[in-house]
Amino acid sequence: MKKIVICGSMSLVDKLKSAAAQLNEMGYIAILPEEDVWDSIPKDKVNEYKKEVSMRHFTEVAKEDTHAILVVNEPKKGIGNYIGANTFAEIAIAFYFSKMVFLLNDIYDPLSDELSGWGAVPLYGNIRAINDFSRGTR
Repeated sequence: MKKIVICGSMSLVDKLKSAAAQLNEMGYIAILPEEDVWDSIPKDKVNEYKKEVSMRHFTEVAKEDTHAILVVNEPKKGIGNYIGANTFAEIAIAFYFSKMVFLLNDIYDPLSDELSGWGAVPLYGNIRAINDFSRGTR
């Protein structure tokens, strides 16, 4: 089975979990980011915690057995197809390691040059469209 790492804002964790469930139903292994436990982190350790969880997820993206990433780019704070800084970093890592990059929705306009140039594939809300693309690496 092919492994797909889920990326996106942790404020949308329910949508990330829903995407993972759909991928699992389709026969993929879906890897979710670690859920935030901010309430249990002392304020002086927040940056260290953020660094650790980011590094773990970056490592999942870069692993040899990762086929692709799926960016759950739902609207956030009124911004359509939102992609934040950390998610964009995950996309860059996926691109660098020749992984497929799928966007659940459309291209995020402020990053359209890079996303288009790096071959990100917008799915326009249809996760099942992943099956329409080659299952090998690009």
